Amino acid sequence: MLEIKNISKSFVQPDGSNIEAVADISLDVKRDDFVAIVGPSGCGKTTILKLIAGLERPTGGQLIFEDKKIISASQERGIVFQHFSSFPWLSVSENIAFGLRLKNFSEQKVKTIVSHYLKITDLEKFKNTFPANISGGMQQRVAIARTLANDPKILLMDEPFGSLDMQTRSRMQEFLATLWEQNHKTVVFITHDIEEAIFLADKVILLTQRPAKIKKEYNIKFERPRLHELKFSEEFFNLKRAILKDLEF
Repeated sequence: MLEIKNISKSFVQPDGSNIEAVADISLDVKRDDFVAIVGPSGCGKTTILKLIAGLERPTGGQLIFEDKKIISASQERGIVFQHFSSFPWLSVSENIAFGLRLKNFSEQKVKTIVSHYLKITDLEKFKNTFPANISGGMQQRVAIARTLANDPKILLMDEPFGSLDMQTRSRMQEFLATLWEQNHKTVVFITHDIEEAIFLADKVILLTQRPAKIKKEYNIKFERPRLHELKFSEEFFNLKRAILKDLEF
């Protein structure tokens, strides 16, 4: 579905020097995969996501999505960022409907789609509430619902739970794991949290320090559905410890 072929990315600084953010990365993401990318802070994780999204162009290599070269942003590749991105002047349901109305869908179709995503994100009771009056976790659910309502072929998530407190973050991880089990949307998930990556993903990609290169790949074999108790198992702890050790060297 997504082929990343030997991509590199450099940025020109004001003094004319170059900073290499990504160096010769190749990766295949298959349909229905949940791939998490982890690595040290500032190593280039978000840059990779922006390249996949078409928000940045690679300095070298190429990205292929469904047999077409990625040259710009597209609604086929939906993005959820770390910071809540709801429109504050719109209610929860109006936020979810926003992109659908831009597509000139009929009001009946908009209503049907919005109703579906309100239900699966457990936001039905808050459909007429404005974002400022709901919790951070709910605001991020609105952002996820709005992105999914546009039916992207792949969901790109840039540390979407990074601004949440530990308890809310854990609940959102379970929410996303359950949501993925319902619709199997292909996901590329950026995080610095190794525990989060293991809990959510089928494959974890470990990056080096900048410039980012792939250091190691881990296939995650834990059965689904995955619940919070999994994090306290010996197998989970041993895998987390192994990845942390690989991260250090």
